[in-house]
Amino acid sequence: MERILVMNMGSTSSKIAVYDDDKELFTKTLRHSAEEMAQFDGVIDQLDFRKAKIFEALEENGVTVDSLTAACSRGGNIIACPHGAIEIDQEMVDYLTRPEDTFPHASLLGSLIAWEIKKEHDVLACIYDAIGTDEMQPIARVTGVPEIPRYTVGHTLNTRAMGIKVAEEKLGKKFDECNMIVAHLGGGSSVRLFEQGVNIDCVNDDEGNFTPERGGAVSSKELVKYCFKKFNEGLTDKQVTKAFHGQGGLMAWLGTTDARDVEAMVEAGDAKAKVVYEAMGYTVAKDIAKLSAVVCGKVDAIVLTGGIAYSKSLTAQIEKMVGFIAPVYVMAGEYEMEALSSCALRVLKC
Repeated sequence: MERILVMNMGSTSSKIAVYDDDKELFTKTLRHSAEEMAQFDGVIDQLDFRKAKIFEALEENGVTVDSLTAACSRGGNIIACPHGAIEIDQEMVDYLTRPEDTFPHASLLGSLIAWEIKKEHDVLACIYDAIGTDEMQPIARVTGVPEIPRYTVGHTLNTRAMGIKVAEEKLGKKFDECNMIVAHLGGGSSVRLFEQGVNIDCVNDDEGNFTPERGGAVSSKELVKYCFKKFNEGLTDKQVTKAFHGQGGLMAWLGTTDARDVEAMVEAGDAKAKVVYEAMGYTVAKDIAKLSAVVCGKVDAIVLTGGIAYSKSLTAQIEKMVGFIAPVYVMAGEYEMEALSSCALRVLKC
């Protein structure tokens, strides 16, 4: 029997689960308050704190670290790589902790914790479908500014997992036999086009739809003006970036990142909230339609997933706008923990 710890680290939460082979022993989301996070200067500084919280949760659920045979994490923002499992080694750890990484993603903490468990207990440590997964076809990378090519980053793990699930359970096909557009809708979002199982193009959350906390695409000319204005006011590049990546979207318009709060505003008759919320769905639908052109409209399914996909009004709006392209399947939430454990089990058994 294999005992597998899986970790999916977010900016204010640590999702963990333990599996014995394919049987879930327990799963838990550890929430970290703003006060707890405020004591750390950056993501990597949180390592010991996050590790201690995870180990406490393991102990509370009767799991000892030395009983583990594998630790698998959603990978950090590593160099561009294909989807799948990658073993964690010192070279990867060095890259994830490089000081020049201005905006490290919290998911790297799971990789570092898995590496420490591997060193102490000699178990498999790997990442799976890392946020650095990038299979974009060459033509999709080209922009009108050669110094700024396009790339893929974000929600590979959940979009592939939900795509595979829809292919097998709804379409009766293998994922690599399908053309599918999967939109992950959360605090950040990404819309991905999978052709025969390969993510050949996407819309990242800084180049298309806006989200509860991301500003999305804006006029490049106005963005340049905005940046120079803010620099002249004394803001740093990090502060300006945060206005788009953390404090944009619903937060900038309505002062909240919680879609449930916005829906309550809409139900209470707030006209501004209604327009902004519908605009968010509108931009997602446009991005889905744009990607359908890449495969000449030959799309087997459109999948809406992530936490915001629980919103029936938003998913209904998107489905109404893009349902002419392909059947729309709403797979709210995430299937990431199961995907991570299945990956580790496959590696252990091979």
